[in-house]
Amino acid sequence: MSVITKNSAVTMHFAIKLEDGSIADSTYQMGKPAKLVIGDGSLSDNFEACLLGLQAGDKNSVELKAIDAFGLSNPDNIHHMDRAKFVGEAQVEVGTIMAFNGPDGAEIPGIITEIAGDSVTVDFNHPLAGRDVTFDVEIVAID
Repeated sequence: MSVITKNSAVTMHFAIKLEDGSIADSTYQMGKPAKLVIGDGSLSDNFEACLLGLQAGDKNSVELKAIDAFGLSNPDNIHHMDRAKFVGEAQVEVGTIMAFNGPDGAEIPGIITEIAGDSVTVDFNHPLAGRDVTFDVEIVAID
């Protein structure tokens, strides 16, 4: 039986749970497993390391500290923007996630964390940055 190694094509179900047990992301909710190739950049090295050596049918649950999961929150990724830039856009409210154009033209999601007068604070850190998570995985198939 084959085991997961670098360059393995893996079909798997996963759930990423927060400290309080709530689910941040899950393939189970969509009823469709994820497919990826180990080393293709779909998962960070630390998440991939949780999969190496597993076989089809295996289940694993690994607790990852924030630094090993989505990284720590970086203050350099928090920006203050002029509220006038948001005119005509969707409602500007705390908690709204919007897409912004990054320096390379790619879209970057940012979450509005504060609105003070004409200043809108946008956090471009990953929404799970700074959070410890539990990575539950169930291997469906290995090609």
